[in-house]
Amino acid sequence: MTNTATDIVIRTAQVKIPNGDLQIDAYLAEPVAQGTFPAVIVVQEIFGVNIHIREVTERLAKQGYVAIAPAIFQRIAPGFEAGYTPEDIQIGRKYKEQTKADEILSDIQATIAYLKTLANVKGDAIASIGFCFGGHIVYLAATLPEIKATASFYGGGIVNSTPGGGAPTITRTPDIKGTLYAFFGTQDAGIPQEQTEQIEAELNKHQIPHKVFRYPADHGFFCNHRGSYNPEAAADAWNKVKELFQQQLH
Repeated sequence: MTNTATDIVIRTAQVKIPNGDLQIDAYLAEPVAQGTFPAVIVVQEIFGVNIHIREVTERLAKQGYVAIAPAIFQRIAPGFEAGYTPEDIQIGRKYKEQTKADEILSDIQATIAYLKTLANVKGDAIASIGFCFGGHIVYLAATLPEIKATASFYGGGIVNSTPGGGAPTITRTPDIKGTLYAFFGTQDAGIPQEQTEQIEAELNKHQIPHKVFRYPADHGFFCNHRGSYNPEAAADAWNKVKELFQQQLH
């Protein structure tokens, strides 16, 4: 995560997003400069809003976005944050299994509403990016009318499940409103190639503006805190994300 000379000066804060009686913890990173900026919602893996997710949020802010990472497990495990040990994976999966699609969409909608209250946010220019479980969630959230662009990284289960049960998330593909980029590793045992092909076929079928990128990499290849980190794939994918957000939010 090296900084470049063009990085914008940013500030970060822990904030609360109101959603009815629920107060969702979130990590906010934004340019210090005056003006209005497009916004990006960053959706965590099963490990909470941990160092990786905070770093991604900061990287986006340095590119000129107001970036916010809401705690997706707020209802189940407030304050939860973990690393990548087998024990962490076990706990994270347990929490993931307790989530429900309608609650998650409600929390993302509340995050959009919160962003629109910020004086430095262009309310009509909002995108999302998510990783692992978050990659699945942003595919779901791409159906929300305010989301102009979605970057979905190795979202497992899109083809055959949805949080809380019911019709698989892929069945919502016709409702996607903006442009979607999906990123997968061809060595990811959890997301077989035929599933990525199914997703691509559905996006094509319903004429959703999209691109699907496949890298000779494993699950979690974008995360430099994981053993599966693949610097080449991560760098290329980051350039694609920047291209997507530049084209759709500016």
